[in-house]
Amino acid sequence: MSSDAPASPSPASRRSFLKSSAAAAIGSSLAALAVPAVHVQDSSAVKVALIGCGGRGSGAALNAMQADPNNRLTVMCDIFPDRLQDARRRLQTRLDQQFRVTDDSCFSGFDGYKQVMASDVDVVLLCTPPHFRPAQLKAAIDAGKHVFCEKPVAVDAPGVRSVLKTTEEAKAKGLAIVSGLCWRYHPGVRETVKRIQDGAIGDIIAVQENYLADTLWYRDRQPQWSEMENQIRNWLYYTWLSGDHNVEQHIHSLDKTMWLMGDKPPKSCVGMGGRQVRTEPKWGNIYDHHAVAYEWDSGFRMFSFTRQMAGENVLKQTEDFVLGTKGQAKILAHSITGENAWSYPRDKKKSDPDMYDQEHTELFASIKAGKPINNGLYMSYSTLLAIMGRMATYTGQEITWEMALNSKEDLTPAAYEWGDVKVPEVAMPGKTKFA
Repeated sequence: MSSDAPASPSPASRRSFLKSSAAAAIGSSLAALAVPAVHVQDSSAVKVALIGCGGRGSGAALNAMQADPNNRLTVMCDIFPDRLQDARRRLQTRLDQQFRVTDDSCFSGFDGYKQVMASDVDVVLLCTPPHFRPAQLKAAIDAGKHVFCEKPVAVDAPGVRSVLKTTEEAKAKGLAIVSGLCWRYHPGVRETVKRIQDGAIGDIIAVQENYLADTLWYRDRQPQWSEMENQIRNWLYYTWLSGDHNVEQHIHSLDKTMWLMGDKPPKSCVGMGGRQVRTEPKWGNIYDHHAVAYEWDSGFRMFSFTRQMAGENVLKQTEDFVLGTKGQAKILAHSITGENAWSYPRDKKKSDPDMYDQEHTELFASIKAGKPINNGLYMSYSTLLAIMGRMATYTGQEITWEMALNSKEDLTPAAYEWGDVKVPEVAMPGKTKFA
C-alpha cells in the first residue's frame, strides 16, 4: 500500500485465519490430490508466486528464477502495496523474460495470500514475517502448491504444531517443502558436517554457537502509520512477528547443532538475556542479547550466544565451534584440527554454487523428478529449539522440550486489522510466566 492505511479487514483469530484459508483453497486442493504436480514434470514453464516482497523475498525470487530458465515469476503478494510495487519494478528489470507479473496478478492486504493460492502457480515462495508462515504454509499445501518456506517457520508452539501437521499433509500429497535454513545447502558446510558426523573429531563433547551480530534495519515511524502498521513494517522488533532475534536470526546457528545431533531434540535448556543497549520503545519488545545452554539426554551440551549490538569495539563473530574427543571443528570456516586435520579446498570454494541458489536448484529439480524434498520436520524442530531458548530467557525457568512443544502460549493478535493495537510488554524473568 501507500503509507496510508487501507480499510480494516474483518477481525480474525489465527484459528479462523487457518480455517478460512483452507476453505478458500479447497477447490485447488482437491485438484492437486487428483493429479499431484504432473504439469511441472516436463520441460514446460514452472509458474512461481512470491509472498512477502522485502529484501529476502526479492532475493528468493531471483534465486528461484536462477534455478531453472523455464521458471516464470507470475504472481506477487505483500501485505503492503507500496512494498509490492517497489519489488515489482526491481524484479522486472532483473528478470527480463522470466518476469510475467501483471496488475491482475498482484495481491496485497492481510488476505492477499488467499488469492495467490487460488491462482494457477506451481510453487509458492513464503517470505513474509515468521508469524504469518504457519497459516500461509497450510493454505499453500491445501491448495496443492510446492513451497519454499523461509526460516523460522513460526513464533510460538501452536504455530510449530500447525507446521508439523502441514508437513505430514505435504508428504501425503507428494508436495515439496524446502526450508530457508540455507546452510544445509552450502557445499562446504555440508562436507564439514559430514566429516564431523563420520567421526573426524571423535565423539562430540560440546558445541559453542556464536552469533554476535551488528544491529539490523529500522524504519522510522511515519505520522500516518497506525500502531499495527508500524509493528509490521518493523516486524523484527516484535516477538509476535519475529519470535525475537534468538528465533529469527540465531536459528541458523541452532539449526547446525540440531543437524549435528541428527535432528534429535534436547531434553531441556536454561538461559538468560535482556535489553541492555536497545532500550527505547522504538525497538519493540525483543531482547538485544540471549545466552542459552541446551542439554541432550546423552549429556551433550550446546552453549549458544547471540546479540545484536552496534559499535566498533563490540565483537562481531558468527561461528560454530565443535569440540570432540579427537579434535575440534569450525563449521563456517570449514576446518578441522586434531588427529584428522582438514580444511575445505580453496579452489572448490571458488567454484561452489551459492547456497541461496542451491536450495532452489534442488527444490525445482526434486519437483521435476517427481521426488519432492520435504524439510518440514527439521525446520520445525529447529524453530522450536529457538523458541524454547526464548522461553528460558524470558521466564528465567528451565524449559523442557515437552514443555516447549506443548506450550499454550499463542502470540496471535486479537484481530488482523489496521489500528492502534496494544504495544507488547518486554518480558521480565520472574514476572513473565511460562504458558
